Amino acid sequence: MSLRLRLNLLITALLLLFMLAVGYVNFNGTKSSIQEGVEAATRVTVQLLDTVIVSSSQNPEWGYTHDVMHRFLGQLGHVRGNEIFLYDIRGTLMFQSPPSKYRANENPPKWFVDALDPHEKSVTRFLHFGRLEVVPNPAGGIREAWNKLRSLFWIGLGFFVLLNAVVYWMLGHWLQPLRPMLQAINKMEQGDLSTRLPSFDLPEFEKIGHSLNRMAESMAAERQLEENRQLTALIQSHIEDERRSLARELHDELGQYVTAIKTFAVAIVNKTKDNAPIISGHAQTIVAAANHIYDGMHNIIRQLRPGSLDNLGLSETLRDAVSVVQQQNPTITMSLQLIGKLDNLGENLNINIYRIVQEAINNAIKHAEASHIDIKLETANKGALQLTIRDDGKGMNIYDVDQTNHFGLLGMRERVQGFHGSFNVDSDLHAQHKNRGTTIYISIPQFNIPQAINVKDEAR
Repeated sequence: MSLRLRLNLLITALLLLFMLAVGYVNFNGTKSSIQEGVEAATRVTVQLLDTVIVSSSQNPEWGYTHDVMHRFLGQLGHVRGNEIFLYDIRGTLMFQSPPSKYRANENPPKWFVDALDPHEKSVTRFLHFGRLEVVPNPAGGIREAWNKLRSLFWIGLGFFVLLNAVVYWMLGHWLQPLRPMLQAINKMEQGDLSTRLPSFDLPEFEKIGHSLNRMAESMAAERQLEENRQLTALIQSHIEDERRSLARELHDELGQYVTAIKTFAVAIVNKTKDNAPIISGHAQTIVAAANHIYDGMHNIIRQLRPGSLDNLGLSETLRDAVSVVQQQNPTITMSLQLIGKLDNLGENLNINIYRIVQEAINNAIKHAEASHIDIKLETANKGALQLTIRDDGKGMNIYDVDQTNHFGLLGMRERVQGFHGSFNVDSDLHAQHKNRGTTIYISIPQFNIPQAINVKDEAR
């Protein structure tokens, strides 16, 4: 059932209730009026007849009272609201007032007559040699009331039909803006976010249209952002693949060459250390250079793609990364807490968590000049992955940070939002005096769903 029809039915029901209330009040008023009129007519008639009886008694020359009354009633004729009966001493009807001719063509139904009839008692007067009876008869008033009520009914029915037609047309006119709104919502549901609503005259519909237009713009922007994130994820996925491939090539190809050079140099040292000490010394220099190249190559491979991430999982990789940083920075105290099952998160999430931790550690060391770094990674009861990284270094004003020049924060935020997670930074320029530093709060829901999130990793 449409809104237009529902509103019209509601107005119709209210109008019917109003008409019934008016009819009920009018009906009760008419009943009271008829009863009051009959009572008044009966009192007047009885008083008039009593006057005739008294006058006849005081003037015996007029004749017997019942004869005088008979002549008087014949001249009186019909009395409104009453019927008069005159009987002689034997009970024979001498006179009956003629019926009322007022609206004689009206024939109200029996239920209407019974409802309005006041059922007043008749009045009897006994005369010399006769009996007089006055019977209340509201037939004329009831016929008049029926005529008025019927006229009121037809007028009310015409007004009811006309008003319903007008209301139905006006509702259709007023609710006409709902049609383009529903069409726009259907198009948005089907993916067409370019739909916009025009301006409306009614302020309420204008506000709704403005809100829908803004919602469509927001959804379009969100879709564009999501597409950009998917594109970024695809690009970063290729970057990670290239890093993995390059790390493998460095390990397999360059590692073999360096190992071969070291092997040849060691052989030369063994053969020449007694006969040609100068050559042996140069060979030892080559061995030292090969070892240095080998260590540097492994550091580069670790930066490109930590091998332990594929072989041992996220937990061992993070422990190894923290241990390496601790060895390289002995003045910095680092702690790592791993809680829950963290080794079955999926390749995409593993590499992104690793990159986030890596970037946060670099920021804390290079920019915050922190002396203590706490890292906590845990799985919550509802399946969310929560990462907290806290340092005691100098803070920053988050609102004044230029994101265009601090790709580290932007990269971490984009990685987290790509998993539909939340990324929050708590920091203050004066936090170092409170031993508070900077804290990064990351929460990723349903982290077991594979989805790549990648952006360029640069220091903020």
